[in-house]
Amino acid sequence: MGVVEEISKNMDKIPAGVTKDRFIEMRVQEALAEKDGFDLLVMGRPEGPGCYCYVNNLLRDITARITKNYDFVVIDNAAGMEHISRRTVRSIDKLLLVSDHSIFGIRSAKRIYDLAKELDIKIKDSFLIVNKLSGPIDSVSDEVKLTGLRFAGTIPYDVKMQKLSLEAGTVFQFEDSTIKHSIESIMRNIQI
Repeated sequence: MGVVEEISKNMDKIPAGVTKDRFIEMRVQEALAEKDGFDLLVMGRPEGPGCYCYVNNLLRDITARITKNYDFVVIDNAAGMEHISRRTVRSIDKLLLVSDHSIFGIRSAKRIYDLAKELDIKIKDSFLIVNKLSGPIDSVSDEVKLTGLRFAGTIPYDVKMQKLSLEAGTVFQFEDSTIKHSIESIMRNIQI
């Protein structure tokens, strides 16, 4: 369960004398998993009907404060435009848009980028990554150029990775050098 779901389900359990804002900030701090070399905050997504505007607004402010303590912050969002339209962040150094190997996917990445610009989200650099490449990139290269995004590279489709995904495994269990080299190349292209 992510922090959004946990907070939403426990809003009626706020201790006496604690404001909603402070309660949510405490829950976010408690949800922060600290490990060697990195910390992880799983935001999750709301489940069921209802408005999460209040929680999202508070989370945006809390996240802005927390991220000041880190040199690098990675926000991995679910596919779609919701996180951009909620303006979870207002400033992005490197926006990485990941598409599958399809024209529809690449056009969706472009729409997400356009929405971020329309919402006046400050983006220093933006990149497109084509994931699960199952053939030559040439079949979609014209569409990639039309996005106006810098092309960071591709990650090949791999049956073993698909199997690992279906078994709820993690990327850390995968040792395929082709995918690893592709990701290293992308990281060089985006200068991380």
